[in-house]
Amino acid sequence: MSKVMQGFPPAEPDRASLANWRKAPYCQWAFHHVREIVPSVDIPNDPKDVWELEHGTIDTTSLDLEDTMVETDSDAVVILHKDKLIHESYRNGMTPRDPHILMSVSKSMLGLVAGTLIERGELNEDDLITKYLPELASTAYAGATVRDLLDMRAGVLFDEDYLATEGPIVDYRFAANWNPVPKDHEAGDLRSFMSVLTKSDGPHGGRFHYVSPNTDLLAWVFERATGMRYAELVSERLLKPLGAEASGYITVDRIGGARAAGGKCLLARDLARVGMMMANGGQRDGKKIIPASWIEDIVRNGDPKAWKDGDFYDNMGQRDIHYRSKWYIQRGTEPMIFGIGIHGQFLFVDPARKLSVAWFSSQHTPMDSEPFEKTLTTIERIRALIS
Repeated sequence: MSKVMQGFPPAEPDRASLANWRKAPYCQWAFHHVREIVPSVDIPNDPKDVWELEHGTIDTTSLDLEDTMVETDSDAVVILHKDKLIHESYRNGMTPRDPHILMSVSKSMLGLVAGTLIERGELNEDDLITKYLPELASTAYAGATVRDLLDMRAGVLFDEDYLATEGPIVDYRFAANWNPVPKDHEAGDLRSFMSVLTKSDGPHGGRFHYVSPNTDLLAWVFERATGMRYAELVSERLLKPLGAEASGYITVDRIGGARAAGGKCLLARDLARVGMMMANGGQRDGKKIIPASWIEDIVRNGDPKAWKDGDFYDNMGQRDIHYRSKWYIQRGTEPMIFGIGIHGQFLFVDPARKLSVAWFSSQHTPMDSEPFEKTLTTIERIRALIS
């Protein structure tokens, strides 16, 4: 049994800190205690309007689900089917009441919020980023549109190497408050970090090129377009109308800038509720949360060629996928929508089966093909069992 953060105070080798919180064994505690390590701001729910989930059943014996969770260092799996909670499992000290970090599934939540802004005319997907952020006119984002950033097709030079020990991605973590800052280093903040991304690596609207700062930048655009802080937008446009059973939170930088790319933390059940709402065409109990046309656009209108030419095609098994508005789509007659975060975070949505699976992990390695493939194999077995 892990001794991390046990005792009062914990022994020094057992303390989770800003220096070790994304490494094993500390991440098994830290990923559902993020606000104790990184500054954060609440994303309030509405406790008077909770989407109460009826309970159903599923026989998971044939899935070996518990063994898979152990093998993939998983913390929680919640399965919803036709608005019913049919399975939930928790490990590594996590409980149904603990918000867990979404990592890059956070990006997918932004992609849903984007649909509400565009429907209301607060934003246009063809708008230039510099319409809202003229201070970035001399950066690589000049000429890029909202759609370019939503689809990770902005031609910005940035290497998303999670194991790098120096360079822009490390400076990005300093700016986001995610790493301890060396004494001789000026960390700045997420917004000042954007100004140093001045080199392009191709045309905007080209190949799929995964750049996490694009999503933080979109949150800044959303704030300029609406006059609302990003956490407030997520609360008002997603968590409250969704009927989340608890508030979430998001990590912030030194001036309160939201880490929209990876810092959201939610209950596993609430993440599963997001997926169930999507499977229901953007509705909860017949009430529109996200425009059905936006969900349909995500499923139908991505560019598979941009995906094949892009960063993740080989890493994700050369699957028939496209990427649209921060979501991955496994294409086919019965498409599956999913969000992915490093260290094993997922939300899977199967509209044909009215199925949603939220999956949280605390894997030591940011990206590892073996647990990734085991997780996707299990999801396909769940889909087959439901059908």
